[in-house]
Amino acid sequence: MLQGTEGQRKTGAAMIDVLCVAAGGAVGSVARYLLSCVPVPGAWPTMTLITNFVGAVLIGIVAGLAPARLSPHATLLLKTGLCGGFTTFSTFSLETVTLWQQGRTGLACLYAAASVGLCAAGVLVGQAVAGSLARG
Repeated sequence: MLQGTEGQRKTGAAMIDVLCVAAGGAVGSVARYLLSCVPVPGAWPTMTLITNFVGAVLIGIVAGLAPARLSPHATLLLKTGLCGGFTTFSTFSLETVTLWQQGRTGLACLYAAASVGLCAAGVLVGQAVAGSLARG
């Protein structure tokens, strides 16, 4: 009977993990959708770049706060769920390839470099914010 109880405990814990990821992913995905509805003129995929930068900052903050200040469930909800649902790497990749296929090679390269550079900087900003929050 103890094995069954242990197995049930593990299954229950795994289900809580899944629910944390799902809840965060739902919020992140809806937030991404709402940002994609903001009209922006021009060929530059502005909202995807902004979304990925904000997501990079958020994941930097979460990574900087976990595990000292965030529970494993909160980390799953925020990092895997919210940030995973919010950021748009697949959209970024499609937009880069589309720009390339349209003959806008320079813009495609600039967009790819800006996305990677800005999002890496966003993670650094997020980690700095987390460090400030951790110090009080």
